[in-house]
Amino acid sequence: MYIRISIPAQTLELFDDGGTLLKHYLVSTANNGAGEQSGSFCTPRGRHIIRAKVGAGATANTVFVRRRPTGEVWTPELAAAHPRRDWILTRILWLSGCEPGVNRLGLVDTMRRYIYIHGSPDSVPMGVPGSIGCIRMRNADIIELFDCVPPYTPVEIVEYRIEAGDWATLGGSAMPVRERVFIEEQGVPADIERDAHDATSRHVVAFGPDNAPIGTGRLLPDGHIGRMAVMREWRGRGVGSALLQRLIELAARSGIRIAQLNAQTHAAPFYAQFGFVVAGEVFMEAGIPHVSMQKTLRQV
Repeated sequence: MYIRISIPAQTLELFDDGGTLLKHYLVSTANNGAGEQSGSFCTPRGRHIIRAKVGAGATANTVFVRRRPTGEVWTPELAAAHPRRDWILTRILWLSGCEPGVNRLGLVDTMRRYIYIHGSPDSVPMGVPGSIGCIRMRNADIIELFDCVPPYTPVEIVEYRIEAGDWATLGGSAMPVRERVFIEEQGVPADIERDAHDATSRHVVAFGPDNAPIGTGRLLPDGHIGRMAVMREWRGRGVGSALLQRLIELAARSGIRIAQLNAQTHAAPFYAQFGFVVAGEVFMEAGIPHVSMQKTLRQV
């Protein structure tokens, strides 16, 4: 089980170990944007874990200061009496960074910055930045999440978002990524890379913090996943995983029972992490060795 928080999308998603989406919530990260420096009032990026859980069994709207209940319960009247307080309510998931020099130790240490996932007054808007570094959630949502996750659950905080849509909506963003990766880097002929399936497929595109497309993939009506590509500078940062997970989710919600794909042989271990198994012999496509793989989907 693990959590992915998207700063551009202002979302928190909970996945099981096989990459299946379990929960999706709107959140509110830092008004100052992304950053790790102490005193920046920014939300840190990168790999984290839930180091501690605080507030089990507390009444919704219980007020916490320094992770201890004050004996107060938030009300509009209490808020009016303390207009400058940063309200930490109901439950706390205290985060600790896992990357020394990035979000751990020294002046970039997430835990020493007291970065939490926590409850907030129901009047606080979600889906837009607004915190001073923490990840705010609605009280009902943090209670539900708190009960789902154990200590040391991995938490990844990222600067990209994923959009799903048809070719008319996303083709203009998907094609530059595919041209860069498949045609320019891998030498796939353009007349092979572009085909009639685009018009009938569902597409996903990852956008970076500047809204430029950084990755893409597609789902055919018969359950085939393909055209998975990530810009070189974004590889190794979880973008491919996020794209694949969204495609698996789209397939399951469409009633597809078995997802299939043709993986370049060097990428087969990546797909195996998400439950795909080899279902055929190695074959050549566009001069590149591939292998067929498939995964039985959990229906949602």
